[in-house]
Amino acid sequence: MRYIPNAENDWGEMLQAIGFKRLEDLINILPEPLRLKEALDLPSPLAEMELVQHLLSLSEGKKMISFLGAGAYDHFIPAVVDHVLRKSEFYTAYTPYQPEVSQGTLQAIFEFQTLICQLTGMEVANASVYDGASAVAEGILMAQRLKGRKKCFLARSVHPESRIVTRTYTHPLALELKEIPYTAAGSTDLNALRDQIDGETNAVVLQQPNFFGCLEDPEEAAAIAHAQGALLIVAVVEPLSLALLQPPGLLGADIVVGEGQSFGNALSFGGPYVGFFASKESFLRAMPGRLVGETVDREGRRGFVLAVATREQHIRREKATSNICTNQALCALAVLVYLATLGKEGLKELARINFSKCEYAKKRLGELGRLRFSGPTFNEFVVTLDHDPQFILPQLLQQGIIGGFPLKKFYPEMEREVLICVTEKKSRKNIDRLVEVLGSVLKEAK
Repeated sequence: MRYIPNAENDWGEMLQAIGFKRLEDLINILPEPLRLKEALDLPSPLAEMELVQHLLSLSEGKKMISFLGAGAYDHFIPAVVDHVLRKSEFYTAYTPYQPEVSQGTLQAIFEFQTLICQLTGMEVANASVYDGASAVAEGILMAQRLKGRKKCFLARSVHPESRIVTRTYTHPLALELKEIPYTAAGSTDLNALRDQIDGETNAVVLQQPNFFGCLEDPEEAAAIAHAQGALLIVAVVEPLSLALLQPPGLLGADIVVGEGQSFGNALSFGGPYVGFFASKESFLRAMPGRLVGETVDREGRRGFVLAVATREQHIRREKATSNICTNQALCALAVLVYLATLGKEGLKELARINFSKCEYAKKRLGELGRLRFSGPTFNEFVVTLDHDPQFILPQLLQQGIIGGFPLKKFYPEMEREVLICVTEKKSRKNIDRLVEVLGSVLKEAK
């Protein structure tokens, strides 16, 4: 979609049509301290052609090597993904309310659901939700509908932004969210969970691999949760890990949610992404969003329909499981094309490559600073530096390296810890370059 600027007289006409005199009147609900008091420090405007040329000149400049992850992963996307996405019959499609004219879209969503079930080891999956964070929150709301209890245990190693979104979702319902600490190995402290959980708990939430890249033990967590009649929700933010790890559904998970960005969706400065949601079939009627089903017509031909849609637009509001108004169909299609392109063995091989490259980086960087956690990891790991990352990382940036994510933002106790991510796009040369430059910067900082 092209950016179409509006002149001042255009703004005036639009404001008059909706009964306002000033643009500021539209945002008067915002608290005064949060409002910008001065104009943004932006350069003068450019014509479209000039802007495109400027962006191209920036892209042709010095290439950056990024070791950022933290929920958004830089994987290679085959050209076929974008090619299929831009086919007009998919690109312009809206909600497939009329199955007779929406078979292509419905089939794509059905195949997406099928692949999510195969990856997670669950029985049913919906047509996707907004993103991984909202999927976690929807999972907790679903557990509350099923159990009718008011307490939920959320591992502190779950992505911090997922926890923030969850608190926003659950605040009006007065759900009690209790956090479980992490251990020296980087995994959730299941002994602490065992000591605190009780019969008033509706769910326990783990992330696998967790925010630190460390692997959890869903099987033991499931046993602890089930002993108290609670559900286990497993969140998966790096779904490539599912190509190597046991599916959560085979380890006792009742609900598996996650972020599908790694599968064919570009980083795109943080979105749009695609959340996935899967569960046991017995929970189907409590699941948020919509599900596509397979059937046959009167002539016995295979067909697809919007089988379940328990949202407020379709049924009585008080019986709705979600107010989600659409799923991320185009992003889900990218996931489908990506997975179909790689296939089962291709996905496994890609996961092995990611794992081995990350292990190489861990070994090299472990020589400079100690690894923060001792447990096994996938794609990401935490390094403790000898100096404040806010001093070290800008110096790496000057050398063309984005050196990881400083964890102090979300974990105040980790003042010198940095989360490093390595995917298949990082070569041995890139990793060696990071180690060389970081070593030099740390040495000079002494």
